[in-house]
Amino acid sequence: MRFLEPSASPDSPPSPRRTAWRLARWAAGFVLGAALSCTLVGAALVAYMVEQLPDIAALTDYRPRLPMRILSAEGELLGEFGEERRRFTPIAEIPKVMQEAVVAVEDERFHEHHGVDYKGVLRAGVASLLNPRSQGASTITMQVARNFYLPTRKDYVRKLYEMLLAFKIDRELSKEQILEIYMNQIYLGQRAYGYAAASETYLGKPLAAVSVAEAAMLAGLPQSPNRANPLTNLRLATQRQRHVLNRMRENAVIDEAQWTAARAETLRFRTQRSGPRHAQYVAETARQLIHSQYGDEAYTRGLDVTLTVTANEQRAAYRALRRGILEFESRQPYRGPEAHVDLGGDAAEQDARIAEALADHPDNDELRSAVVLSASAKKVEAQLSDGETVSIAGDGLKQAAAGLSPRAATNRRIRPGSVIRVVKGAHDAWTITQLPEVEGAFVAMEPATGSIRALVGGFDHAKNQFNHVTQAWRQPGSSLKPFIYSAALEKGFMPSTLVNDAPIAFEAADNGGQAWAPKNSDGKFDGPITMRQALAMSKNMVSIRILQAIGATYGQEWLGRFGFDPDKHPPYLTMALGAGSATPLQLASAYSVLANGGLRTAPLLVRRITDGRGRLLNEWQPPAPDESMRVIDARNAFVTTELLREVTRSGTAARAGAVLKRSDIAGKTGTTNDAVDAWFAGFQRRLVAAVWMGYDTPRPLGDRESGGGLSMPVWLDFMKVALKDVPVEGDAPPPAGVVRLDGEWYFEEHTPDTGIKSMGVEEIQPNAPSVESRKSILDLFKP
Repeated sequence: MRFLEPSASPDSPPSPRRTAWRLARWAAGFVLGAALSCTLVGAALVAYMVEQLPDIAALTDYRPRLPMRILSAEGELLGEFGEERRRFTPIAEIPKVMQEAVVAVEDERFHEHHGVDYKGVLRAGVASLLNPRSQGASTITMQVARNFYLPTRKDYVRKLYEMLLAFKIDRELSKEQILEIYMNQIYLGQRAYGYAAASETYLGKPLAAVSVAEAAMLAGLPQSPNRANPLTNLRLATQRQRHVLNRMRENAVIDEAQWTAARAETLRFRTQRSGPRHAQYVAETARQLIHSQYGDEAYTRGLDVTLTVTANEQRAAYRALRRGILEFESRQPYRGPEAHVDLGGDAAEQDARIAEALADHPDNDELRSAVVLSASAKKVEAQLSDGETVSIAGDGLKQAAAGLSPRAATNRRIRPGSVIRVVKGAHDAWTITQLPEVEGAFVAMEPATGSIRALVGGFDHAKNQFNHVTQAWRQPGSSLKPFIYSAALEKGFMPSTLVNDAPIAFEAADNGGQAWAPKNSDGKFDGPITMRQALAMSKNMVSIRILQAIGATYGQEWLGRFGFDPDKHPPYLTMALGAGSATPLQLASAYSVLANGGLRTAPLLVRRITDGRGRLLNEWQPPAPDESMRVIDARNAFVTTELLREVTRSGTAARAGAVLKRSDIAGKTGTTNDAVDAWFAGFQRRLVAAVWMGYDTPRPLGDRESGGGLSMPVWLDFMKVALKDVPVEGDAPPPAGVVRLDGEWYFEEHTPDTGIKSMGVEEIQPNAPSVESRKSILDLFKP
């Protein structure tokens, strides 16, 4: 009989198979529980993060920080102010090729996904395992989310926020809106934000005009805008461009022929020197005006400030003033190199030292900075900032000859390593020169409206921000004499009045406590001379006698009619020679009164202001001519202008009439004592301009220098451009109250029979009225 196994008791150990099964069920439960817990926690975390997502009103009502742009009357950019260069451009105005280039390289599935590209995320995940420093798979939408709302640190939490926010943005904005925001907001180097600003910054052209090759270059910037900057690293920028072109071809954005042509195209980039240097003073003046009205918002609201300045005339004024100053500088002693650099070491080290030295002494427009490589009395070779080596010889060494002498002081000697200035002249010949110490100012305006047409406040705004047009109070010298003559016309003087051009001396008690024995600029005296001749030849003795006759206080009050500050012109006889103070803008405004028939208009610089969307915020129109603007009689302005026309026909400014070949211009030179200040102010009926030259710390310009030799050529160079297409105008119709007798103009009540025939002339003129029939001179001079 077979015996059966007894059944296992409850206390017996479980079999290995049973134990394994139990462990498996426990592990599965744990994993499922953990997974469920993680899912719940993850869902709660995501729900929490979704709740924490910021409101995207900044995107739905996108208002980027836009700089203030200063524009000429024609719309040409003169200056830009703001931390960010940006020009908002609606997506409809962004060229299709530019949009496609950006999408091809930044987010090729942009139009297919909903803010996050899962395929890209998977690729990036695998790549990050292989290389933790690899780039993430940020879509355009994710980049928008990051740039607007998220910190720059890289971690998984921020990445999750970025993805969630991208979903939200994609849900609430259209693809066109997202792309518009991205293409206007992205930083692209050189302070440029957005592709429109980048196109102007790098290429010097509007975005609408970019080619396929240029679009690819710009599209390659976002990944590394500073390293791939084509102005500083063309090699890397070209690599990025070709990568973009490849992506565009792969995505069928361009065909093979376009790809080949784009790779072969030579790109031309905007150099730093091509900015609007010619308008820095006038742009800064406008900036100050707008900032006083809008505060710091002026730099972020995208204001377009249109000026009355015309671009062509502004350039002409800038070039004319610099040419005049450099011409004067060419006659000055050479002061020596600006610095010195040790050229020892190998070639690479030498190149680095030269580059560093030239960076510390940047080019000043046409005045190029250069480091001397070799120097002798007959030839100098120097290297420019762009690496070009130039040779200077012959007349190009003339000004610097003293610095090439072996006996020259160390600080003045030109030797290898010297940092010098060179300028290219006629026939591409180079000349050694130096940065000027003298300064200058130029301003032109329309007499009828007061509109500023050109304003240059100095030689170089980067070197000296002081605006000499509006801030320099200088002695106007003989340029003030026409206003003394204008005052005399009201007191019975006539253009034909004879005034004695003879020596005169004053005791201290008669001249504000200071003895004075003035003389004419040439030291000569011509005796009795008509007022017309006296003003034409700028006779000091005549002006003094006239002011003495009419009274210095009356002369001071009369100056105030033209916009001069009477307090700046003390009522002493020295006022007759322009010993007070005026700014170039004041002088131009005063001459505008004469050109405008006696009406005074306030200077006008800003014409209109629009915001970043093109909406008009403010506009200024010059007032219509009105008798309320009259400060002197029309006949006074007419006769004074006739006297000034004589100056440009036969007087100290006769060169003006000869050079311009115009009979419709009038003007006056001005030179102060010891030639400290040199002036010229003049006008054609439609345009007034004033020029000043001098040192900021007053000192003589030179024994042979004068307003006619220094400032008038600047005025002429400008007027050649400004009046090029303006026909010569005939004589202005005489206003009421004047008569013409024997070829001369008179007030009808101040003719040779009734006016003042002479002053300071002992003998009685043959046709002078008898003492009994003439008014007393004292009666005539009563205010």
